[in-house]
Amino acid sequence: MDKKQALIAGAIGSLIAMGLSTGAMADDKAAKEKCYGVAKAGKNDCAATNGSHSCAGQAKADNDPNEWKYVAKGTCEKMGGSTQAGKK
Repeated sequence: MDKKQALIAGAIGSLIAMGLSTGAMADDKAAKEKCYGVAKAGKNDCAATNGSHSCAGQAKADNDPNEWKYVAKGTCEKMGGSTQAGKK
């Protein structure tokens, strides 16, 4: 196998691996739900629903009802959170 064929084979292998890992990530998200009001300061997973910031890790206070984290489906309310923003 020459260098060009090896490069093409490597690229194809990488694409297949990426496709498999994307499927696993989708399955992982399906087993999780957004849980509002349980994120600790600096430990939220994405933007606040009230627009105070747009990135993960920017929560300013513990258990803010506008901040969320992904948790295992069915566990949010047991943790003291809500699956709806702004409610606690």
